[in-house]
Amino acid sequence: MCGIVGYLGHRPALDVVLQGLRRLEYRGYDSAGVALLNGSGSLAVERSAGALSNLEQRLSTGDRERFGGTGGMGHTRWATHGAPTDRNAHPHRDASGRVAVVHNGIIENFAALRAELESDGVELGSDTDSEIVAHLVARAYSEGRTAGDLPATLGEVASRLSGAFTLVVTHADEPDLIVAARRSSPLVVGVGEEETFVASDVAAFIEHTRDAVELGQDQVVAIGRGHYRVTDFAGTEVAVKPFTVDWDLSAAEKGGHDYFMLKEIEEQPEALANTLRGHFSGGVVLDEQRLSEQDLRDVNKVFVVACGTAYHAGLLAKYAIEHWCRVPVEVELASEFRYRDPVLGRDTLVVAISQSGETADTLEAVRHARTQHARVLAISNTNGSQIPRESDAVLYTHAGPEIGVAATKTFLAQIAASYLVGLALAQARGTKYPDEIEHDFGELEAMPEAVRSTLSVVEQTRGLAERLCSAKAVLFLGRHVGYPVALEGALKLKELAYMHAEGFAAGELKHGPIALIENDLPVVVTMPSLKGHPQLHAKLVSNIREIQARGAHTVVITEEGDDAVRPFADELIEVPVVPTLLQPLVTTVPLQVLAAEVARNRGFDVDKPRNLAKSVTVE
Repeated sequence: MCGIVGYLGHRPALDVVLQGLRRLEYRGYDSAGVALLNGSGSLAVERSAGALSNLEQRLSTGDRERFGGTGGMGHTRWATHGAPTDRNAHPHRDASGRVAVVHNGIIENFAALRAELESDGVELGSDTDSEIVAHLVARAYSEGRTAGDLPATLGEVASRLSGAFTLVVTHADEPDLIVAARRSSPLVVGVGEEETFVASDVAAFIEHTRDAVELGQDQVVAIGRGHYRVTDFAGTEVAVKPFTVDWDLSAAEKGGHDYFMLKEIEEQPEALANTLRGHFSGGVVLDEQRLSEQDLRDVNKVFVVACGTAYHAGLLAKYAIEHWCRVPVEVELASEFRYRDPVLGRDTLVVAISQSGETADTLEAVRHARTQHARVLAISNTNGSQIPRESDAVLYTHAGPEIGVAATKTFLAQIAASYLVGLALAQARGTKYPDEIEHDFGELEAMPEAVRSTLSVVEQTRGLAERLCSAKAVLFLGRHVGYPVALEGALKLKELAYMHAEGFAAGELKHGPIALIENDLPVVVTMPSLKGHPQLHAKLVSNIREIQARGAHTVVITEEGDDAVRPFADELIEVPVVPTLLQPLVTTVPLQVLAAEVARNRGFDVDKPRNLAKSVTVE
């Protein structure tokens, strides 16, 4: 949540900061603001509620000379405390106007700190938890142990805060210095020639440098022009491990598409190939493995923890792992996991799935699992992020940047990565022979081309979306691996088109949901394979006939050549024939396109659905 970018270098800082914010706007678009170190001994600040374009409009009609200089920072907000108004927009300043702060996260003890400040006579100008940091920094910088030392001051203030946060601070007295701190919220440093960046995501500076450093937990970074220094909150210098970003600027641009989501849907074959690449060498290998083969052999239960779309990938992981490994798997919403006191131990493997590697609920689930001595394996799209760093093994999806808030290519990559985990477990436990592992990996390797073929349904699905956009609700049905796909299809439609949509296991239809069926209600059905699961296929055909008898309009997604269901489909979408467990990799694609196109037909911003942000870094 929230996008942050800071810059010190040789370029006009306002241009760099605004450009970075455009690439981070997917993280929050309730308001935006900038603070520039203009070299005149003061800070130039501008803020505006609403989209980033509102801020840019204000800057275009204001005094641009005031925003000169080569250092500054910016923020695009996803509101937690206080409505999305001008007064609550970041940056926030202290009473003197010489300290400015931008913040991502939630400060859980802000009420007590706010009361402390108010008792000292400080008047706060916003409803946010963030503003207190500006006043605390100003006070500690002017008096006490850390007076005159901005990095030490921020470390001291950060150590008083509870919750998850990234903070970036500037001071008018320090025009050649920007300081930042993080706890359980992402922050990355970009290092160029005589210029340095701090940001929530490397997308903010990828045009200028690919050399980056991910800050660790409870660390402070002080950046200058082309250099940086990292310490812990107490001021002790710590070593960091630089990395090189493995994608370029074109990956963060629309490339001629109307919206990022369609571009990212079309990038799914490449994302899948990148996820699989390098993971088979005489057997399945992970990216970072601090677990021995014996550790994997000792696993007698698996928990998958995830949120949102990643949870649906986890449901599919359950089908594969139980089928291949003969070990029980439970799939948990990460937000519920640690609160129900799950039974964990050294023989438990917790698989944590998070696109950003920073999802707050999933991170806390990982930490709870570690306290119970369980092993943890992370699936993430973000190199060096917090969840992978706190895990025993990691499998990176390498899907590249995903700008659209609704997950598309990262979902398919998570499914593939989950299946790789299943094969790695089967390999270690001996429940599959080596030639079977190689065969199954080969089937996975064929999936990018199958997904590429599925993209041919885009135009057909667009036409369908025009006809469905006025529906008041849509239901989704599936069986076996089609059930998580139904859940994902419903979630996408809710996220993007703001329509009532529900996904059901088709076998549950007669246990309540059939009461929702009425004339012309669209029902999207994901069919099991006629060859792979003929019994389930027949049952789902029966379900379709039952809902048609009650007036439903049926949209059926099935494999090519399935003539048995054709007479009962009002709309038929055909996808390539693939092995049963791999079907979600192709059947999900039409549902992604459908949700995006329904949203567009209803006049909504596909890439920026209301109230949502890409990375959920608060509980």
